[in-house]
Amino acid sequence: MNVWTAWAQHKPNDTAVVTVNRTYTWQQIQKTVQQYQQCLINEGVQTHDVVCLVGRAEIDLVFAYLACVAHGAIPAMVSTSANINDRLETLYKANEKAYLWDCSDSGIDFTAQSLTRDCRSIRLHSLEHKSHLEKRASLEVFSDTDLNQRASIIFTSGSTGQPKAVVHTVEQHLASARGLLERFTYRDTDSWLLSLPMFHVSGLAIIWRWLSVGAQLKLASGVFSQDIVDVSHASLVVTQLKRIIDQRIPNQLKRVLLGGSHIPADLIQQAQALGIEMWMGYGMTETASTVTAKLVDQQYSSGTALPNRQVKLQDQRIQVRGAVLSQGYFYQGHLRALALTDGWFDTGDLGRWSENHELLVTGRADNLFISGGENIHCEEIEAVLNRLPNIIQAIIVPVGCDEFGARPVAVIQSSNINSDDSEMSPCEWSSDEKLVMNQRLKGTGLEAFKYPVAYYHLPESLASSGIKISRAQVKIWLSSAQSDYVVIS
Repeated sequence: MNVWTAWAQHKPNDTAVVTVNRTYTWQQIQKTVQQYQQCLINEGVQTHDVVCLVGRAEIDLVFAYLACVAHGAIPAMVSTSANINDRLETLYKANEKAYLWDCSDSGIDFTAQSLTRDCRSIRLHSLEHKSHLEKRASLEVFSDTDLNQRASIIFTSGSTGQPKAVVHTVEQHLASARGLLERFTYRDTDSWLLSLPMFHVSGLAIIWRWLSVGAQLKLASGVFSQDIVDVSHASLVVTQLKRIIDQRIPNQLKRVLLGGSHIPADLIQQAQALGIEMWMGYGMTETASTVTAKLVDQQYSSGTALPNRQVKLQDQRIQVRGAVLSQGYFYQGHLRALALTDGWFDTGDLGRWSENHELLVTGRADNLFISGGENIHCEEIEAVLNRLPNIIQAIIVPVGCDEFGARPVAVIQSSNINSDDSEMSPCEWSSDEKLVMNQRLKGTGLEAFKYPVAYYHLPESLASSGIKISRAQVKIWLSSAQSDYVVIS
């Protein structure tokens, strides 16, 4: 039996999902998922077939995702902005039929995208004509077979190279959700806002936390001030929390799981005064979202390992093992297992332990560059810049230098400057602005040779995802937007 079916039997008339237009009970969730599953059957989708689900966080995407899990198909979560042909190339063999299901509200014309292979487009026809699936025998929990079923393919951000298709099972998603919820309280009377895209591991993790607890899920409409009003839980970036407080947006928030940059001390105090618990952590796609977490306090860190995970440092490199680790990387029907050493996965991230043995993430091993013989971590400079007033987020890009080999350039998202959305405009800071910024850096403890040699405003188009700005995309933009510096890949 699937999780939502168990909730439909246990509390059929309780509210499960809230959208702008309607509310679904658990019983209605069960019946609607069955109808969506019938669409898969009608199109000839077999168990273990890969189905590309294209969308962000729409109600159709939620139902289509659950239908794939119920059917035993493998849902591959795809962004509407992704290159569909690239995704199909990764997911399917050369002569294999591909399945595309547009779950977005906008409607996508796949025929206009010059698809390079045979594709079957799945469409949801009028539901009243769909027959219900035969009811299955009742079980209290997933069987072993169900737990080992592949429940998602999520593409990495590609910030350090070509995006990889990461596979997780039902068991791994549940282990991730239940481990977090042993510390981060989320009860069946609570409501979590689904504002993050399901093609990102943080968004899909919300789905599995909701299923684990049998609570309420609210789908975001896109109007943040309305979406946040009546939910108790949300996954937010720091700028969203700041907006709630600065604009005094009415809310009933109990707890928020924060991602992104450093949290200013005054914001911590203001949120605590409103009774909002703030949690921050560290995780990645391969670990089914969060690995470490903590209740935010004045000591900046990513916290300690959650249940079902273990973390250690090996030569400053962060290693993870546990029940949340992905099965591996999917490519054209084959699975390449994660490279493990005695069960440990090398994340490629660097870190150290704080005095109270909490994890401090210092950066990516591949974001290190050498300038004048000195090692520089991009994240070290970014952390200092992010703590300065009015800076929302900073991305450091190494550029070539005849004298020093490489130097840092900063691309800044600032709260007091309107970002230019033109991809062709370099938006470089003036000499006076650069001088003022470097004066501000003098009191931070950052060595002078790590000061950026130039600053650029981050275009709004690169900051619009609401989760994680792609370092690779920032490099591409900076290369195309100016000719003074050669970006180091």
